[in-house]
Amino acid sequence: MNPQNRFMRSRTPSGESASELAWYAAIVAIGLNLRPLLTSISPLMTTIRNDTGLSFYGASLLTSLPVVAMGFGAFGTGLLARRLGETRGVALGLVAIAAACAARAFAASGGALMLTAAAAGAGVAAIQALLPAVMKQRFAARVPLAMGLFSASIMGGGGLGASLGPLVARLSGSWHAGLAVWALPALAALAIWGVLNGRFGAGQRVQQSATAPSQNHVDAATAPLWRKRRAWTLGLHFGLVNGGYTSLVAWLPVYYQQHGASVEASGSLLAAMTVFQAASALLLPLAAAALTDRRPWLVLGLSGQLVGVIGLAAWPEAAPLLWVAAAGAGLGGTFSVTLVTALDHCADHRLAARLVAFVQGLGFVIAALAPIVAGRVRDLTGGFTGAWIMLAVSISAMIVLTLAFSPRSYRRWLGAHGPDADGAIAQSRATLDA
Repeated sequence: MNPQNRFMRSRTPSGESASELAWYAAIVAIGLNLRPLLTSISPLMTTIRNDTGLSFYGASLLTSLPVVAMGFGAFGTGLLARRLGETRGVALGLVAIAAACAARAFAASGGALMLTAAAAGAGVAAIQALLPAVMKQRFAARVPLAMGLFSASIMGGGGLGASLGPLVARLSGSWHAGLAVWALPALAALAIWGVLNGRFGAGQRVQQSATAPSQNHVDAATAPLWRKRRAWTLGLHFGLVNGGYTSLVAWLPVYYQQHGASVEASGSLLAAMTVFQAASALLLPLAAAALTDRRPWLVLGLSGQLVGVIGLAAWPEAAPLLWVAAAGAGLGGTFSVTLVTALDHCADHRLAARLVAFVQGLGFVIAALAPIVAGRVRDLTGGFTGAWIMLAVSISAMIVLTLAFSPRSYRRWLGAHGPDADGAIAQSRATLDA
């Protein structure tokens, strides 16, 4: 054997391994930027309200508006992908997050903060809809691992926002700095993403051209998802999951401040919840990867969330860490496994991108309503117990809805609208020829 060829063969696996590790690192770096824009506000909410004069309802919009933007923005990511491609679309999302967070250094009114919240939410929408399609194509055999890392980094970023935001605000003497500092990690992730795609982009293009989709796949990728009941069901499920998340992010610190906790202590409690979210977001999809049926793991995650919410409503001061641990683990695990379940429905990465975008679009619009309703309930009743009870009811409904997601139903959906349609078309042609 030629020594040069032997040397090249020995280098290839390590080169591929380095490329894969770099992609995983980029996924984590990007995911860390998708929640601090929400969680950094919550522990500082009382201070922000005092400075801006926002009501509880108006303050809830600072959490709800980004989620609304995530929802409606996700519906437009198909056009963004066709015009710019997934890589540039993700980069544009990071630019929007960095610019919106930086602008918070100068936002002196509630209206200005709401504008930054909407802009940051639009950036998050682009990333959350487009990056799973990249993962589906690049990690076809390891989607649960990639999605677990992505989801865990999202939750971990939320914890950093809740814990470091108040710390930066205290050290700087300004809540503006506690919100604006998150422009820096967004710029760092943008730099990593740019370097990564510049270095490995050629190999990716070769891989894509070698697996060019057929015309039948193109037809499948343009299927009208809004007509499909399964797409709506997945979106509803995702929305109710994230409704619990947005409500707790918005109001958990305020809830415990009403029970006598300090701003930093309540922020630390939210940070602790996100630690359990991150761990479960990584581990639950890895456990679920061993089975084709994701339903037992979805029910497990939802049950943990239900225990936590009931504990918050009934015995808030008895074991707060236990309740936030249960709720956080349930939220994080269900978030990631729900997205994996949506990706399971589509072998073609472009159809998967459109389905995930639709699911997140509908889901985040639903989730945006939850903290608004909770804030309104608090204004009317003076407490959050009613809001936690409403969350418990919605979680119970999700457990029932989860039973519809059998693997057999994936195949039925794909057989009519996905890449498996190629086989059906070929069989029909053979029958006609015979």
